[in-house]
Amino acid sequence: MNNIEKKITELRETLNYHSYKYYVEDKPEISDFEYDKLYRELEDLEKQRPDLVTPDSPTQRVGDKPLEGFDKVEHAVQMQSLQDVFNEEELFAFDKRVGEAINTDVEYVVEKKIDGLSVSLIYENGRFIRGATRGDGLVGEDVTQNLKTIKAIPMIIKDALPLLEVRGEVYISKSDFIKINEDQEALEQPLFANPRNAAAGSLRQLDPKIAAARKLNIFIFNIQRIEGKSFTKHSETLEYLKYLGFKVSPDYKVLRNIEAVMNRIHEIGEERGELPFEIDGAVVKVNSLNQRDILGSTTKTPRWAVAYKYPAEKKQTVIKDIWVNVGRTGVLTPNAVLEPVRLAGTTVSRATLHNMDYIKDKDIRIGDTVVVQKAGDIIPEVLEVVFEKRTGSEKEFLMPEQCPECGSQVVREEGEAAYRCTGIECPAQLFRSIVHFVSRDAMNIDGLGPAIIEVLLDKGFIKEIADLYTLQERKDELVKIERMGKKSVENLLNSIEKSKLNNIDRLIFGFGIRHIGLRAAQLLSENFESMDALKEASFDDILRIPEFGEKMAQSVVTFFNQEQTRDTIEKLRKSGVNLTSAGKKQLKDNRFEGLTFVLTGTLPTYSRSEAGEIIESFGGKTSGSVSKKTDYVLAGEEAGSKLDKARQLGVKVIDEEEFSRMIS
Repeated sequence: MNNIEKKITELRETLNYHSYKYYVEDKPEISDFEYDKLYRELEDLEKQRPDLVTPDSPTQRVGDKPLEGFDKVEHAVQMQSLQDVFNEEELFAFDKRVGEAINTDVEYVVEKKIDGLSVSLIYENGRFIRGATRGDGLVGEDVTQNLKTIKAIPMIIKDALPLLEVRGEVYISKSDFIKINEDQEALEQPLFANPRNAAAGSLRQLDPKIAAARKLNIFIFNIQRIEGKSFTKHSETLEYLKYLGFKVSPDYKVLRNIEAVMNRIHEIGEERGELPFEIDGAVVKVNSLNQRDILGSTTKTPRWAVAYKYPAEKKQTVIKDIWVNVGRTGVLTPNAVLEPVRLAGTTVSRATLHNMDYIKDKDIRIGDTVVVQKAGDIIPEVLEVVFEKRTGSEKEFLMPEQCPECGSQVVREEGEAAYRCTGIECPAQLFRSIVHFVSRDAMNIDGLGPAIIEVLLDKGFIKEIADLYTLQERKDELVKIERMGKKSVENLLNSIEKSKLNNIDRLIFGFGIRHIGLRAAQLLSENFESMDALKEASFDDILRIPEFGEKMAQSVVTFFNQEQTRDTIEKLRKSGVNLTSAGKKQLKDNRFEGLTFVLTGTLPTYSRSEAGEIIESFGGKTSGSVSKKTDYVLAGEEAGSKLDKARQLGVKVIDEEEFSRMIS
């Protein structure tokens, strides 16, 4: 074995070891930065020697290309569901049925019922070869590529068994769920209702890179099939699975009678609010595998196990006040300040009130006695008012007219539940505002990804958009930031300097004005000679622009009337950012007149904005969504749902090669 082969082997073993310590044992021994450094070293070596890359390498956990769909998988062993029980009486009745059938002592295993998505994993000769969702129990979907992104799933197990099929529950931790929804909010995407929905949606992503970003995890709780090994008890199988390298059901207990089982169920119920993951019950299983065979199963459920379901805990408390939180998208969310109350294992003193419509529908007032519960055992919410406890001293709540974070005007558009801050300098929105401002279709500043922006915000280097153009003054400090380096900083500062020359359509789009996309920004740039002319334009002036409606026009006027907007424009002017328009773009010819294109995926040569500009230079239009009115979908690599929609509607799909012929 030569040096590079030896080094690759050592790095793989080291990375697999640290993955196990972190994802399975929850006992990391090195920092994320140190792990990433080792990972990049392995990546570099494998690029030098692609012949040495193996399917079980840590670098191969995420596939290169999205799937077009999931293949169906027929389960060799049916993945049954469990019969639910909801109280002690039903649990004791289960124990009685088991005792009558077995007619001897019965030992039970009690496990936490993780609230996630059930999957099966198949290993041949010790290597992971396929994973599938439960589906209807008989047929599921092949989600192998996405399961490979879960670091707690070993690609190779310790014993090279001819065949092993295990069953587990894929889940997302409570903390990661909150972070995912924060990211969804920042991207103005729909929020997930609970961690289970987030896990299910992530595991069924056609792009494994999206699944990888969601930090899925798994607990293994059963052996479905095995060759080369035999057991007499379920608890023995769990210990063996742990030995093989799996993350098994946490804190399971082996108990000798149903009274002890009930006590354990109560214990789990008390601690569930403090668990890092969500559970929706406790599972009670007969431990003896021989006794399980005697008990058998129905067509849907085993007779040797039940799931004890906990009722949603509700408590009464008093709303002391209502305060407003401003989210990353500028949406104002009212929250109740409560008299502290113990709920689902934790003390709750805050609860979401969602929006003003929710408050009005339930007639919630400051001083009311209300019923609260934790939605999905995570987010406290007010369910209802206890009207019989009203005294008449309660106060109605009104949404503020000015943003509590920055003082800018708050608007609520017709037909929407949300109230929004309109301030471009609002600190609550700053992260999302800058992410959008530097994006490729806006000011196109390379080297400023979300992670770097977070660091610059944390260090106080940027407190508003205009501060990006003063970063040159902090060059020496930027170089000292972890993972930056002299060359990266130089490239970043050069990109910032280059962005000053952009036409104002990019700047207008970069401001993130509500309802103003790329096309609308270009039209504003073509119809107003400068940013100064645009900020003084009236509602009627903007409404005259073709393709503009009243909602778009009002949004533009509201934005440019804000003192914060004018302040930002002046700061950009002082930094040398271009504020004049290049005027209307001249058409090369009208070959695309009346045609609408939708762009999706990554093109080999053009960026999407460049391709869009070419289409418009020939008289065509671009749209962000596919409909029956779409004429062409220009698709590159990693094209997603837009490509699927085009095929469903029979819209013509072209690649860059065909597009090049059309414009030549």
